[in-house]
Amino acid sequence: MALRILCLGDVVGRPGRQILHQKLPALVKQRQVDLVIANAENIAGGSGITGNLFNKIRSYGVDVVTLGDHVYRKSDILASMQGSERIVRPANLASAAAGRPFTVVTTNSGISVGVFCLLGRIYMNLPADNPFAAADRVLEQLPGKVKVRVCDMHAEASSEKVAMGHHLDGRCSIIFGTHTHIPTADAKILGGGSAYISDLGMCGPYDSVLGRRKDRVLKYMTTNMPAHFEVATGDVRMCGVLAEVDENTGRAMSIERIEVQGENADQAYDADDKNPSPYGGD
Repeated sequence: MALRILCLGDVVGRPGRQILHQKLPALVKQRQVDLVIANAENIAGGSGITGNLFNKIRSYGVDVVTLGDHVYRKSDILASMQGSERIVRPANLASAAAGRPFTVVTTNSGISVGVFCLLGRIYMNLPADNPFAAADRVLEQLPGKVKVRVCDMHAEASSEKVAMGHHLDGRCSIIFGTHTHIPTADAKILGGGSAYISDLGMCGPYDSVLGRRKDRVLKYMTTNMPAHFEVATGDVRMCGVLAEVDENTGRAMSIERIEVQGENADQAYDADDKNPSPYGGD
């Protein structure tokens, strides 16, 4: 029997949350999705996640949240990270870092799914251990009965993501990349039976520079003068992949890109979006 897993790219600010709220429930129903995984480290004003916003996107239909280099940008997420099995931090952070390096959740049909994320080291600001060794450790710790395994490789360099795909091929059901906010055209089934894509893209405003207002980013890039990289509001889309996985073997059967068009967001910020970074962030 095929398990249908929807993986969504970086959810950026209020526009990203809005399109999940508006479009995700219908997509889950229409495509008979069994599990939704979303990277949500950019959900609070474009950088970080709060406990309140974690609860919000869970209520919209996201089953598991993965994070990245902005994992600890908002300190009030720590309680949720410590207490909930539905959110994971990069597995290659220090062993003393707050949060779970992986989780195992059960779908409504009773299938156990292991989920973990990793942080790249090339051109990334947050120091992290070797992601390849960390991936091996996670797979060793996952119960043998958990055949379906999903990895989010949150990294800047495509080469590092592609290498991780091959490293985990045949050992994970789905390996997807996040962080660069640009959907890639390389969704495929690797030789060992893993579904792979280098980057899911983002759930957010595409009339932007990686989700931020074009004028603010251009001001900084053309003058070198600091500018707040506020979240944009135009051309909001929900992007990711939908993969079918054999629940008995963990092998991927298919993978397809998902891109759902939304509407322009009414605004970029609300009470949970405060103090955007003066130099933005991914």
